[in-house]
This record gives sequence, C-alpha cells and structure tokens, in this order.
Amino acid sequence: MKGVFRLVAILLCATGVAHAADQARLLEKVTPLPTALSNDFEFRKVKLFLLGKSTAQTGNTTKKKYTGRNPTRATAVIAEASINFEPRYRTFGAVTSLDQRERSGNYLDFYWRANREADLTVRLEYRQELLHAFVQGREIRYPHARGHHRTEFAIVGDEFFDDGRITAWRCLLIENGHIVAEKRSYLWQ
Repeated sequence: MKGVFRLVAILLCATGVAHAADQARLLEKVTPLPTALSNDFEFRKVKLFLLGKSTAQTGNTTKKKYTGRNPTRATAVIAEASINFEPRYRTFGAVTSLDQRERSGNYLDFYWRANREADLTVRLEYRQELLHAFVQGREIRYPHARGHHRTEFAIVGDEFFDDGRITAWRCLLIENGHIVAEKRSYLWQ
C-alpha cells in the first residue's frame, strides 16, 4: 500500500514539473524579427483582463433580487453574474491578502489557429506604465502545433506593482525565426 502512495506522489510531482515547463519564458532582450505573414496561421480572439486592487476584492458582492416582470432587470442580474466571474476565477484559492496580491495584474489570453503542423513560438512583447518605452517579452514554445490553441500570459504580483499595468502589447506567432501572424493593441507602434 505504501508503494501505491509513493507512486501517486511521484506522479503528482511529475505533473507539477510538466506544468512549470509550460510557463512563459522571460526574454532578456527583445530582438526584431523578419516578417513573412502566412494564411496558415491566424489569431482568432484576444481576451484582456486587469485584476487590480479594486477588482481583487470583489468576493463579497451584493446580489440583486429579481422582483417583477421586467425582463431588463433579469438580464441585468445575469450580466452581473458573468462580470463577477472573471475576478472570482482568477482569485480562486487566494485566501490571504498576500495571495491576492500575487494574483493581481494583467492577464492576456490569445486564441490562435494553425492550419498546418509547425514548430511555433508565441511571443508577447509589451510595455508597462512605469517603464515607458522599454519593451519586454515572453515566449512559449509549441512543438508540432496544429489546430486551435489558447495561450495565456500573466504579468502579476511584484512585476505588476513595481512596473505598472500594460499600456501596449503585440503578440506574434513565430516559425523558423519569421513572424507568420501578428495581433497588436491600438497603442503599439
């Protein structure tokens, strides 16, 4: 029986290591790359979320009770529930104020598609409020990527509180050192 518990413990540790390997790698220097856009790769959707001091503490929201037959009021209650979902999802399990601080920041989710199999790298280049024009970057590698994918970048905790929120960003799909797809914010130059 002890052997079974040891095996389960080893598998849990291995799963944690595999999950840690999927995290974004912080780039020391962001270098420009040549562009060779391809119709085989595209960004489908971008979801941006800022979890700041005011939204991190939305766990105690007041619920409105639906009274009457007014359909717009019922719709407003449903909309409020969906709006409150994201902060609750991001702070789930954060019990102490330190846990909540570590989860406060910018969350950027990119949904993209590869129509053919390729070794791709997803790179996020971004500028933060207090660093002005300094460009930082993070990368996640996808060997043999094909189909629909979701890539999440999180700039949270001390990095968020020390350097400020993200003011401009661009996300790239890179194949063999060339940019094959790009999505950028309005303020990116």
